[in-house]
Amino acid sequence: MNTIKIGLIGLGTVGGSVLQMLTENQDKVQNITGQRLSVKTIVVRDTEKHQAAVPEGVTLTSDLDAIINDPEIKIVVEVMGGVHPAKEIITQLLNAKKHVVTANKDLIASAGEELANIARENHCDLMYEASVAGGIPILRTIVNSFAADQILEVKGIVNGTTNYILTQMQRKNWSYDQALKKAQELGFAESDPTNDVAGIDAAYKMVILSQFSYGTHLKLDDMSVEGIQTISLKDVEQADAFGYTIKLLGISRRINGGVFAEVGPVLVPTDHPLATINNENNAVMVTGQAVGETLFYGPGAGGLPTANSVLSDIVSVTKNIVLETTGNAFNNYQSESGNVDANDVIYPYYLSLKMLDIPGQMLKLTQVMTQIGASFSQIVQTKNDDQSARVVIITHDMSKAQLHDLKEQLEAIDTITLLSAYKVLK
Repeated sequence: MNTIKIGLIGLGTVGGSVLQMLTENQDKVQNITGQRLSVKTIVVRDTEKHQAAVPEGVTLTSDLDAIINDPEIKIVVEVMGGVHPAKEIITQLLNAKKHVVTANKDLIASAGEELANIARENHCDLMYEASVAGGIPILRTIVNSFAADQILEVKGIVNGTTNYILTQMQRKNWSYDQALKKAQELGFAESDPTNDVAGIDAAYKMVILSQFSYGTHLKLDDMSVEGIQTISLKDVEQADAFGYTIKLLGISRRINGGVFAEVGPVLVPTDHPLATINNENNAVMVTGQAVGETLFYGPGAGGLPTANSVLSDIVSVTKNIVLETTGNAFNNYQSESGNVDANDVIYPYYLSLKMLDIPGQMLKLTQVMTQIGASFSQIVQTKNDDQSARVVIITHDMSKAQLHDLKEQLEAIDTITLLSAYKVLK
């Protein structure tokens, strides 16, 4: 039985779980691949901190060269996170002819194409299934199961932190701050949660999903990204009264030869499958021209679920080594796509406004809506404690261009303030 030696960079929650699963599932992996997998060297910043977690016979070091210069190590797992120095380290590994498996979504979204080219030049594999939606095998599913279908739309809940917060706001009537504090106590949110709550983490994942689905390389600058920090409990309660729940969704669609992608709060009908995805769970809905709507659901983070996706990549690389087919890109699909006109991106919208509680204000709002060619579907008005009223509207279909015009015109009216504008899913 041949043995393939593995290097591990990082031994946090995911790294520890990878080590655990490689040890516990050795027999099954051996049965599938015909190879024995063995972790030889682990690189961490602080060796003393992790000494107790390392099995006998495994080298623990802070010296990256112990992996780079070791010809026995064929596969390296990078789970340290962050763009730098991870990018430089993976570049070194690939140039040293090491196959690399990573869970680093930030890096793959921002430099994945560059690293894939380096991998190809060195006839190495670069795999990153765990970079999107944790334990859900969504990337490999898109590559393999949708290879002959035309994907029309990918949308979903791809950040567990924000989904947990919004679930608590809905179920327990907590404020955003209360729900965030609880998420931090439970370890679902970082001490600095900005990447998650501002929608940046979800945006990185949508960049990767769009590349796999449409063969197009989007950048964060190409997308509108909005988080959940400004969602009030009043919005959650009003959405519920209208028959919706608020979710932070990533949405990516083909529109007239282009690809539109966006991350932001969305009102989802309570009978829609995505409305049932609660707490830290993730779900990705892929719509194919042939197959229609498919839903992939599971834990979006956590040590063992993410490690499961890492192990899936390790097994794939091992098979490629045995078959001598390494050096092919994880995803070969490339396709040109144009820009999407804001007039072609059409949704109903939920609008929350604050206006002076005096005659004539609704008339002003109606005149603005008429000027931009939009109309109301539902309207609710309540009185605030001060001399103002809160008006909540769900519009009929309107374009992003119309929404832009609406915001612009309302800014010129000092008695009306637009508090929030969220898409409404049909």
